[in-house]
Amino acid sequence: MGVPNDRRYLKSHEWHKLDGKICTIGITKFAADELTDITYVSLPKVGKEITAGQPLGEIESVKATSDLYSGVSGVVVEVNGRLGDSPELVNSDAFGDGWLVKVQVNDPSQLDRLMTAEQYDAQIGG
Repeated sequence: MGVPNDRRYLKSHEWHKLDGKICTIGITKFAADELTDITYVSLPKVGKEITAGQPLGEIESVKATSDLYSGVSGVVVEVNGRLGDSPELVNSDAFGDGWLVKVQVNDPSQLDRLMTAEQYDAQIGG
């Protein structure tokens, strides 16, 4: 399936890519494909404190509405504003332009508790 190995994953299909103290969070291509046509993404506002293991927003598709989770705690520093008009970016480029939020993490070592690409790939039957 081609799960990028430069990030960590949650069992609920969110990916986390750390760059310094900023962690970009999105959902995997597997999750986007399972949801089919994504119609709306509800994300927190910049400045919101989020907590690892807690919902940070929701994603809606023609098939279902699902909570979005964070594997890290910190403050939202950027939200992908393009998703307001083009939520389908998550379907077309889940690991790139379809990212959701960027978080300044309190403790980067939290990512060590998340799955590696190999572990996530095994979970989804890759």
